[in-house]
Amino acid sequence: MTKAIKLLTALPPPQRQRLMTLAHEVSFPEDTRIFEAGGTADRFWVIRSGAVSLTQQVTAQQRVTVAGLGSGDLLGWSWLFPPYRWDFGAEAFSPVRAYEFNAAAVLELCEEDPQLGVILVRSVAEILAHRLETTRGKLLEQYAMHRRSAL
Repeated sequence: MTKAIKLLTALPPPQRQRLMTLAHEVSFPEDTRIFEAGGTADRFWVIRSGAVSLTQQVTAQQRVTVAGLGSGDLLGWSWLFPPYRWDFGAEAFSPVRAYEFNAAAVLELCEEDPQLGVILVRSVAEILAHRLETTRGKLLEQYAMHRRSAL
């Protein structure tokens, strides 16, 4: 299994400092919907404190939590890939403080500093690979539990 990485600590200090010049602090009260699947992905966050649930709407009445994020975790990656729409929804599970980044400004910075761009894309790819492996493991566990209960 891949190792979970934190975006800001994955960046070398000079690139991290450049990226942080674009950050501004935000907070979300508990139970706040931060974004909805299908919405425009024009920003991302690095969680400073609190917990966020990534959710998927499975029916009109049912939303399922697919992952939980906490301190240091990247929230939002759809800003990096066309069509720039959120694949999941996100909700503050507790009061959350985060650094918010405007996607257009970060992409412009990456054009100015290609080394930052490469490191950022690789870091996001590693984060996604880890989350995919974790999700696959959870699905396999649920399948095994369902098979046992069906017998």
